[in-house]
Amino acid sequence: MKLAGKTAFITGGNSGLGLATAKLFIAEGARVVITGRSQKTLDEAREALGPNLLAIKADLTDVSEIERAVTEAVAAFGKLDIVFANAGIAGQTPVGGTSLETFQNIIQTNLTGTFFTVQAAEPHLNPGASIILNGSVHAIMGWPGYSAYAASKAAVRAMTRVMAAEFAPRGIRVNQITPGAARTPVWNPHVVKVGMDALEEKLITTIPLGRIGEAEEVASVALFLASSDSSNVVGAEIVVDGAATSSPMGAPAHRKNWQA
Repeated sequence: MKLAGKTAFITGGNSGLGLATAKLFIAEGARVVITGRSQKTLDEAREALGPNLLAIKADLTDVSEIERAVTEAVAAFGKLDIVFANAGIAGQTPVGGTSLETFQNIIQTNLTGTFFTVQAAEPHLNPGASIILNGSVHAIMGWPGYSAYAASKAAVRAMTRVMAAEFAPRGIRVNQITPGAARTPVWNPHVVKVGMDALEEKLITTIPLGRIGEAEEVASVALFLASSDSSNVVGAEIVVDGAATSSPMGAPAHRKNWQA
């Protein structure tokens, strides 16, 4: 097992990418602490994943709650070997139709919450620990209506590199996962309007691989970055998006333009 004897701390681990990662980490021998805002989904995760999971209710917009969650994690399972700062929220913030509260909530959760998760964990990291930040393809796509979300993820992208430089002298690695469209609850607000099948059909026209991803595919990359398999990988960004950002002209929407 790749993570035998390790302790991992995952924010937003009660659903989606975080939950899939928690499940995989436990299967690979780790003890895992997850945070989330929903007591219901935290309880469901605890029941599903068993005694090697500790679920803590915490709101990452409150720095004191982040610090409390880390303190509880260390008290229960000991010092940390892996931190996956995964929690984040999406939301539309079009110019001319966005409140200050909405904009600030996205920044506070995705950017400020990520920074203070790492800062709270920093004194409790074992030598050789791995820190993983969760980015998004939105940081570079210019998707209309998502200024706050894109800005927060672009900032995380820059912060990954700064933190990599700060932690490297201690032998602690900092890297980033950048997911594209994946089948997770983040799409729920859109599904209410158009339905998941219709949304997926629209999304896959922008993905060269011709499908959206699965949470487990992102979790596998997190496992690579958390384990000794990536022992010399530092300050890297691994994109998991079916080539949507690296080779956009290969997407189904463009193929008719270049296929003779």
